[in-house]
Amino acid sequence: MAHPGERQALSGRLVLLMAVATGAVVANLYYAQPLLNQVSRSLHVGSAGASTVVTATQVGYAAGLLLIVPLGDLRPRRSLVVLLFLLSAVALVACAVAPNLWLFEVGSVAAGGASVAGQVMVPFAADLAPEERRGRVVARIMTGLLLGILLARTVSGLVAQLAGWRAIYWISAGLMVVFAAVLGRALPAEGKRPHLSYPHLVGSSLRLLADEPALRRRAWHGAMAFAAFSVLWTSLAFLLSAPPYHYSNLVIGLFGLVGVAGVAAANLAGKLADVNRTAITTAVAGVLLTLSFVVLGAGTTSVAAVIVGIIVLDIGTQGMQITNQAVIYALRPEARSRINSAYMFCYFVGGAVGSVTAGIVFSADKWTGVCLLGGGFGVATLAMTLFDWIRPPGPARDRVVERVDESEPSSPT
Repeated sequence: MAHPGERQALSGRLVLLMAVATGAVVANLYYAQPLLNQVSRSLHVGSAGASTVVTATQVGYAAGLLLIVPLGDLRPRRSLVVLLFLLSAVALVACAVAPNLWLFEVGSVAAGGASVAGQVMVPFAADLAPEERRGRVVARIMTGLLLGILLARTVSGLVAQLAGWRAIYWISAGLMVVFAAVLGRALPAEGKRPHLSYPHLVGSSLRLLADEPALRRRAWHGAMAFAAFSVLWTSLAFLLSAPPYHYSNLVIGLFGLVGVAGVAAANLAGKLADVNRTAITTAVAGVLLTLSFVVLGAGTTSVAAVIVGIIVLDIGTQGMQITNQAVIYALRPEARSRINSAYMFCYFVGGAVGSVTAGIVFSADKWTGVCLLGGGFGVATLAMTLFDWIRPPGPARDRVVERVDESEPSSPT
């Protein structure tokens, strides 16, 4: 049972632990990206075939978001998180020993599904945080997530250079077991969860998309932003390993660190969300997503263009994500896990679409086609932003985004 002062349990140390653990488990989704060229040679498949590993991981993650994350509104999230970390370890071992592409994809689907542990912890932290700090707390957890994404590519490139591409999966499996033990002791207990049947729980997640216009629109923004993000990172290894670059796995992995500017964007977006400036952050993020691929278009001959484009893309992606989450977590406090499930399901469907189309487009039209594809997803976010300005999403937008009636009492959490 949760003690009466449950919110006071969210100390700075616990926020840090949750942020680091979220980054570590989400990193499992991205270890393969800088290794795709080596994986394609090792498993004797082409670039389009190797890129399906990324898609498989994202499909598993999307399934976990739909089928597992809603359980956070039904079962104690501490035990759910620990179980998911242990399942991640098993899936990663399967990836490490896979002898062919098919089994590697199966392990990747399982690893993706179990990696939703981070998305169980994000609404958990939002529940524990006082309303006036919620945007900043979520931003800190998402900063950990972003650092996990960035370091995943760099670390996997380094480990692959030293010990082969399979070694990173063994290392991460051990790390998942350690985090399972630490989180089992550190995460606070919760009170009784509402009694709901599992089919009703999962179905209600999708019904929230029908009931909440703001959630639908934020899901579109998130899906398009992550599709653009996935387009770049699925195809970048193929660009950088080919002429004129011929970069090694280690060097390709180091490009992940270029996006560290997105950390600053996440924290700034969290602060702006706390003072209800979400409309402007959404518009700016959409512009940055689109412009990033204009810059990246020169990447066939200029590594500087690649670096600048990555920075701009990461700032736009993280700014959009934090803004979206600040909006959706204010919609229905009693259903935050289901809201997160519905939103992130759409988010990773977008990512899966981006990664699979990137592999196909790169095979057919190389880097120019990839940049046109990514820029198109950026334009799609701007189209929704324009639509939001023309037709606001109704009372929910007034209450949650703009706070027109400042005297309205806050919903209890």
